[in-house]
Amino acid sequence: MTQRRSFLRMLAVSLVALTVVVVPAIAEEILGVITKVDVAAKKITVLEKGSDKEVEITTTDATEYVTPKKTSKVDLEKLEKNVTKQIDAGKKGIRAKVTHEKGVASSIAPIAGKKAAN
Repeated sequence: MTQRRSFLRMLAVSLVALTVVVVPAIAEEILGVITKVDVAAKKITVLEKGSDKEVEITTTDATEYVTPKKTSKVDLEKLEKNVTKQIDAGKKGIRAKVTHEKGVASSIAPIAGKKAAN
């Protein structure tokens, strides 16, 4: 009976350890600013926060655009308009968190800007 318990305990600990190691390796997150959107090629360019490194990420039909109110499929034309609007306003682009695996985006979540104090 004690052998069985120790085996189950060892199995449970192994599964937890495996989960801790594997889950973070599945997808990467980039915090930064979306500076370019190429609608035809289905790609976005993100300027990574903390460095001047531009990362090009491909989007698919399954890529989601996540806002606090809803989650929908990404509309690259609308995203391109919003990026252009931000650049015209003197900003670098749209601040966002992009979750991707091997350069293919699974979700894009814009980060709300800080509101000015009155």
